[in-house]
Parts: sequence; structure tokens; C-alpha cells
Amino acid sequence: MRRLVPALVAALSLAFLFSLPATAAHAASAPCKPGSGAKLRGKDLTGATLPYSMRCADLTGAKLDAVDLTGKDLTGAVLRKASLKEADLGQAHLDYADLRGADLSEADLGQTRAKQANLRGANLADVDAVQAEFPHADLTGAVLTRAVLTQADLTDATLVDADLKDATLGQIKGRTADFTRAKLGEAKLGQAHLEHAVLRDADLSEAEFTQAELDGADFHGANVDKASFIQADDADLTGARGTPTGLPDDAVAPGATAEEDTAADETTAPAQDVPGKVVRPKGPSPALILVIVSGLGLSLTLILWGVAHRRKERFVAEMAVARHAAEEDVTRFGEEIDALDFEMKINQVSGPTYEWRAALDAYEAAKQALHVAQTPYDLQGAAVAVARGRQALHAVRSRLPGAGNR
Repeated sequence: MRRLVPALVAALSLAFLFSLPATAAHAASAPCKPGSGAKLRGKDLTGATLPYSMRCADLTGAKLDAVDLTGKDLTGAVLRKASLKEADLGQAHLDYADLRGADLSEADLGQTRAKQANLRGANLADVDAVQAEFPHADLTGAVLTRAVLTQADLTDATLVDADLKDATLGQIKGRTADFTRAKLGEAKLGQAHLEHAVLRDADLSEAEFTQAELDGADFHGANVDKASFIQADDADLTGARGTPTGLPDDAVAPGATAEEDTAADETTAPAQDVPGKVVRPKGPSPALILVIVSGLGLSLTLILWGVAHRRKERFVAEMAVARHAAEEDVTRFGEEIDALDFEMKINQVSGPTYEWRAALDAYEAAKQALHVAQTPYDLQGAAVAVARGRQALHAVRSRLPGAGNR
């Protein structure tokens, strides 16, 4: 009977899995090669109306002060040492973008997406980045003084040596983020999620950690003088320096160690009564046996039902994923056409008419193939049209003046 119970659990789990709708993971498409898009290095684009897609554009040293980039797709774009002072980047896509040394002071970054973006040494002083997303981004040495990052996502971000003095970081997601040697004096971190974050040797003087989640956070060498930890959870300031305020009763104060607190608890804990006789559990009751047998019957029924419907559900799921990927590819191809058209206009050049028309025709053919596709096999027509169109675009680009120097 003891072996029967684990078998029942396994059978029920298997039946539950079979009864769930089939799903397929959607893999994010890799960004294009940085700098392979529109060539706008050093251009003064203040006052210009930019296209929606600027994916992987080369904007090194470009001037974009106060430019409206709301919702623009700058995925993989190169913006090294670009000037984006007071630019509006609300809801813009900056995933994988290279912004090393860029000046974004006083820019609007509300709800901007910048996953794995490189912002080493960037100037983000006084930015408004409410609900911005910087997971896995590199902000080493970045200046974020007085920045407003309320509810921003800094999960696993690198902020080594970053300057966040007087920044507002309330309710941020900062799990496993690295704030080593960061300057966080007078920063507001109320209700911040900093589980397993690294704050070694950071300046946290007069910072506010009210109701912050600090489980596993590393404060070794950090200056916590006058920092407030009111109602902070799991605060362990082992190895920290200074005198904090508002430490909860269960917190570990600077200078103490978690091992010492545990030893003290064990010393003061009352002795537990040792039972004099071990009571052996009784065997399974008939009612339990009936429940187990009924459960096995139900499990078999669910398995048979799940197998019967799984094939249809898998087809629907695979078709949905394939259609979504094809639609994204066709949309990206249309954006590439717009970007090249914009590049030719801003540089006052024209491309070969035949190849340009071929690219436009291929785009229309791809959209038509998407419209009539009923199976993943039908979607291949869209992929073929896009591939043919990209060849035409490549021919247009290669025949533009100065193409050999790119």
C-alpha cells in the first residue's frame, strides 16, 4: 500500500498534464547586427520626423536632443556618445541597444524597454524612467542622480560604480542586481525588491529602505549610516558600516553575524519535551483504499481523454506560433523598407528602380500569403517572398553611392 500512494500521485500528475491545453514557447527573435540598419552616424536629427523602425541603426554621435522617439523601435541600435538630452523615449524599444557614453539627461524614459542594453558610462541624470525595463542591462558607471525609477525593472542589472544619489527607486524590481560601490546616498528605495542583490561597499548613507524586501541581499562593506530600514524584511547588515535607523527586531545589525544570532536563539530556546513512546501509524483504512482505487480510475480516464485531444490542440498551438513568427518577419521586412527609404531621403540619394519595385512587390506578396495561409506549410510562401524581397533590398543598398565604404 505504501508503494500505491506514490504511484497514484504520479498517475494523477500525468493525467493533469495531458488534460492541459498544449502550449509552445515563443522564442524571441535575435536582434539584427548592431549598426547594420540606417547609417546616420553623426547626423543632426533635431526636428526630424523619424520612422517607426530604427532597428540596428548606426546613430553614433548623432544629435537627437528633444526629439520625439515615443514608441520607436531602436532595438540593437548603436547610440554611442549620442546626445538625447530631453528626448522623449516613452515606450521606446531599446533592447540590446549600445548607449555607452550617451547623454540622456532629463530624457523621458517612461515604460522604455531596454533589456540587455549597454549603458556603461551613460548620463541619465534627472531622467523620468517610471516603469522602465532594464533587466540584465549594463549600467556600470552610469550617472543616475535624481533619476525617477519608480517601479522600474532592474532585475539582474549591473550598476557597479553607478551614481544614484537622491534617486527615487521605490518599488523597483532589483533581484540579483549588482550595486557594488554604487552611490545611493539619500536614495529612496521604499518597497524595493532587492532579494539577493549585491550592495557591497555601496554608499547607502541616509537611504530609505522602508518595507523593502532584502532577503539574501549582501551589504558587506556598505555604508549604512543613518539609512532607514523601517519595516524592511529580512535585513541582514552583516559586515556593513555605520549606524542605521529603524531596524526591525529580527534584523541583523552591522557588526553582528547571522551565526551569532542563531546561536543566541538556540541558547535561549526552551527545551522540548521528548516523547517517551513512539506511536506507530495504523494501516490504511478501507475508505482510503476506496479513494485510491477511484483516483486511479479517474486518472486513466483523463489520460485517454488527453491523448484524444492532444493532437488537435498541438496543431492549433503550433499554427498560432508559426503565424505569429511569420507576421513578425513580414512586419520587420516592411520596417526595413521604410528605414532604407528614410535613409535615402535624408542622404538625398536614390536607388535602382527595378530592385526597389521588386522589394515592394515581395512585401505585398508576403502579406497576401499570410492572409490565405491555413497551415504552417502555407506560411512558407510568406517566408519565400520575404527572402526574395530582402535580396532586392540588399541589391538596392549595394548600388547606392558610397556603399563600398560601409
